[in-house]
Amino acid sequence: MQDKMLKPGCFYAVGVGPGDPDLVTLRAARLVEGADVILAPQAKSSKSSIALRAVAPLLKDQEIVVTQYPMERNNVKTREHWGKIATDVAKRCLSGQSVVQVTLGDPLIFATSSYLMEALVEKLPADRIQTIPGISAYQMVAGCFNRPLTLQEDRLMIMSATDLDAVEKALDACETLVLFKAAGDLPRLLELLRRKQLLQCAELVSAGGQGEHEVKVADLSQWDEVDLGYMTTMIIHIGQRPWQEGPTC
Repeated sequence: MQDKMLKPGCFYAVGVGPGDPDLVTLRAARLVEGADVILAPQAKSSKSSIALRAVAPLLKDQEIVVTQYPMERNNVKTREHWGKIATDVAKRCLSGQSVVQVTLGDPLIFATSSYLMEALVEKLPADRIQTIPGISAYQMVAGCFNRPLTLQEDRLMIMSATDLDAVEKALDACETLVLFKAAGDLPRLLELLRRKQLLQCAELVSAGGQGEHEVKVADLSQWDEVDLGYMTTMIIHIGQRPWQEGPTC
């Protein structure tokens, strides 16, 4: 039976969590189960879509469309790519189909859904485009180690680890720093944290919820470095605002 929240002719950007099927929200599950079309992004370097695997238990007779996307920092090519996909999605929606794009984490945090929705704004009425929040990787990482991200007036920053100069500046501008794509230049990143005396305050999870590929490190000062995959998230607990005294890590 189709879910009452799912309307014909609408597009839904659905966050399905960091990859573990147990972290798919109930609302996301109902939308996936009732959709006419499931759109699943897959990096060209990957053999399968992790987002699609996360919702595999919910798939029945939905049409599955896997879309490969370029893993490159080229703004023009990226937007051209998702613009073409948006044309197809809009055509499907205008014909009465409900389309759900499953995306890892949350659709509005470093997600391909953001590019697709940006292109759809010119092709569909605003009320036909819906965003369904999902559990982001950094929330999963924090949950692994039971350490608060913020208290009282603490500042939380979220950014990519691709620009280490920007990362260094951020370390002086917040109490907790979340780094996505942390494995890209890991040796230099670890050296930066070592120089700042923050290694013991940093934790990471790579391939969270993906079985034997998962790596969890609670204290980077005690870790023997190994190669990690693209989906590596780090949290650095830098300190707390002056109202609270004492060590934080």
